[in-house]
Amino acid sequence: MTTAIRGGDEILLAFARALRAGGVPVTQDRSHDFLAAAALLGAEDPNAVRVAGRSTLCADPDDLVRFDQVFEAFFNARHGLPRLRPSTPTEPKPDQLPESDSTGDGEAEADDVVRAAASATEVLRHRDVASLTAGEKQRLGAMFATLRPRPPLRRTGRHRRWHRGEVDATRTLRESLRRMGEPGDIAWRRRAEKPRRVVLLVDISGSMTAYADVLLRLAHRLTHGMARGSSSVETFTIGTRVTHVTRAMRLRDAERALVAAGDTVPDWSGGTRLGETLRFFLDRWGQRGMARGAVVVVFSDGWERGDASVLAEQMARLRRIAHRVVWVNPHRGKDGYEAVQTGVLAALPFCDEFVAGHSLATYADLVEVLADA
Repeated sequence: MTTAIRGGDEILLAFARALRAGGVPVTQDRSHDFLAAAALLGAEDPNAVRVAGRSTLCADPDDLVRFDQVFEAFFNARHGLPRLRPSTPTEPKPDQLPESDSTGDGEAEADDVVRAAASATEVLRHRDVASLTAGEKQRLGAMFATLRPRPPLRRTGRHRRWHRGEVDATRTLRESLRRMGEPGDIAWRRRAEKPRRVVLLVDISGSMTAYADVLLRLAHRLTHGMARGSSSVETFTIGTRVTHVTRAMRLRDAERALVAAGDTVPDWSGGTRLGETLRFFLDRWGQRGMARGAVVVVFSDGWERGDASVLAEQMARLRRIAHRVVWVNPHRGKDGYEAVQTGVLAALPFCDEFVAGHSLATYADLVEVLADA
């Protein structure tokens, strides 16, 4: 599908994703700063785009080298990749003036619109899931397989063999004894790592109805995508009560998992009492060990019908026992959004990350946030 894009925002976002794939840690905030800088300097000028990108997307000198390589490959490729059109400020010579058209207007319309070929799949990745039709949601469900979740890691008390690190005195001495006292190669070791637990709290209240099924599909993808060693993903729904749906999420087929979760949850599209439900979760599961040292992700728009001070108290309690607390708000990435909801204002001081969660592209960013937690 051919789309007319003023300012080339979608091209610039595609470049930011390509840069992140090339090894530069491009975050969502840096991408927004990149778009703002490019718009200020002139998105139609490749040199201006290069300056804006180097200023906003690169954090150290190594990133600058990767940036130049990806920029050259992306914007100057001959085939397959979109290019920004360079501006032509010079005036044409008299012999280069176009002839009058057949309509007799005598004027040629200047095309200052950057055109790019955007696939339907790429457009769907950035669409707000609340605005999708049933057919589009079905297509989006198949696209969840493109997400590649990686579990967050933590160091353990055990060690493993490695090619550098600290000297493994036991193995080094054992090798020397095996060689009858002759010196041998020095053995090295480092601390082993194991996956952290990830706890997902999905708000299924009335204000989150349009996102609830997609968020549960994301929870299913995280559950199976992070299945590495002893890694564990626990999923709960929160509304007027707390429901443990991890067993349903562990079903291999996503559709069966969603049906099983729907049969388990009794309070779909109900009210929102985040403070009370969070306190119940911590009393029954979190304080006993499920949330200790874990990465806890709260999917909610922050609308709170109860006392906001209760939510602030429980968020502070959660922050003390969890390794990281991530709040995913489906309205965070929309134009004009401001964090004015009482629940969001009460929870933000105790969150390590506050990210958007309204499209497949934002879920891909969330996957990177969890991997780095």
